[in-house]
Amino acid sequence: MVRVILLSQLRSLALILSFILSFLVSAQTSAQFLPDFTELVERSAPAIVNVRIRSTITGDDRFDGFEGDREELEEFLEFFGDRFPDDFNMRERGSSSLGSGFIISEDGYIVTNHHVIDGADEITITLNDQRQFTAEVIGSDPRSDLALIKIAAEGLPTVPFGDVSEVKVGQWVLAIGSPFNLSHSVAAGIVSFVGRSLPPQITGQGNYVSFIQTDVAINPGHSGGPLFNLEGEVIGVNSQIYSNSGGSIGLSFAIPVDVAANVVNQLMQSGNVSRGWMGVAIADVTQEQADVYNLATPQGAFVNDVLPGGPAEAAGFQAEDIILRYAGDEIRNSADLPYHVGLSLPGSEVEVELIRDGRLENIRLLVGDLDAASSQQQLQLGTIEPIESSLGLSVSELTAAEKQRLGLDYGLRVDEVTGLVAERAGLQKGDIILSLNGRALDSLANLAEISASLPSDSPLPLLVERDGQQSFFTLMLDG
Repeated sequence: MVRVILLSQLRSLALILSFILSFLVSAQTSAQFLPDFTELVERSAPAIVNVRIRSTITGDDRFDGFEGDREELEEFLEFFGDRFPDDFNMRERGSSSLGSGFIISEDGYIVTNHHVIDGADEITITLNDQRQFTAEVIGSDPRSDLALIKIAAEGLPTVPFGDVSEVKVGQWVLAIGSPFNLSHSVAAGIVSFVGRSLPPQITGQGNYVSFIQTDVAINPGHSGGPLFNLEGEVIGVNSQIYSNSGGSIGLSFAIPVDVAANVVNQLMQSGNVSRGWMGVAIADVTQEQADVYNLATPQGAFVNDVLPGGPAEAAGFQAEDIILRYAGDEIRNSADLPYHVGLSLPGSEVEVELIRDGRLENIRLLVGDLDAASSQQQLQLGTIEPIESSLGLSVSELTAAEKQRLGLDYGLRVDEVTGLVAERAGLQKGDIILSLNGRALDSLANLAEISASLPSDSPLPLLVERDGQQSFFTLMLDG
């Protein structure tokens, strides 16, 4: 009896030991497949820099950028229960901010974000070895949110560019930067999506960047720093995060390295960036359109309109064409097309594959210059950054008959309230916006011009006519 009990206990002990051994072996095997970033960090960190800028702000920042007269502003403030502060004057004050960057040449060329250095009076670069240099701006490109700066130094460590076509969802990536001024902080994660198109109210740009989305813990101060693959190659430039709190929630976005290389090369050569332009108004392909044109899936960019006199008209494009490929690159949806066209140099010739009347065709396109297109042309075809989206509303111009009926010389009609900015301001469908920040609104092009210089941290007076009565509203952009 005792022998039977002992044998049973021995069997139980053997099973427990076997389970523990299996667990340890499994854990060791799993650990072998997890990446070790130590060598990558040791090799790459010396080329990562801290970017500190200093700028000058004039006057009380609540009223920066106001272009109307003081009497109108006083009326606006009184309406909302405010008054000029007793010490209100136009004195200057300093401001500073932080970001990251990385060295791409031994003689001191550095890549960072446009929004990091925008408006800087002075840029100070701190290297990994704590040496500090004053940087000059070689060029900056708001549309891609990239900037090229330079310091006077030689023999600097650099990091190489990788190949964005090899970036895959699920692969490991690593970021090095200065979140909250904690220099050379390392964060790792995986690629969540490749080719993410973000709405303009998040990016402040048009669809000229097709972002790499990751779950890397990117925080304020990481902007402008590199996103590495496991080979230590830069595959992206960290630019945006999506967050309700300002900190990381696992949704971060990097500018792909092909865009960075294109922009940097142009900035290095001329200090400016030229972008291709096609001259078509496009939309996503719906399931109904896919059925009509015998497409297996709703993919491509559906041409709604072709601008008279533009490159697309000259090449023979027509409304209802469905663009499937541009210069060999697949066009999955309408957001893909501006990105690929924008990478093309003006004057170059590319082949475009499309569906027309159910047949596959190829058209040669001589790429135009986006900057050479007029503001009105860009507004017609939606290639200007959608300023209406950033304001949270959709507007249209008044016809001559409407102006006469309303007794107005100018104004823009609110067709739809589409976002929080306009909603918080209390705007409604049917309102007539007469002026913004003290400037009269008489056309969409005029709105685009005014919106380009609006401050993001000040209340903006908006004169609105509603039901025959004119009132001031306050608009606050999301900073």
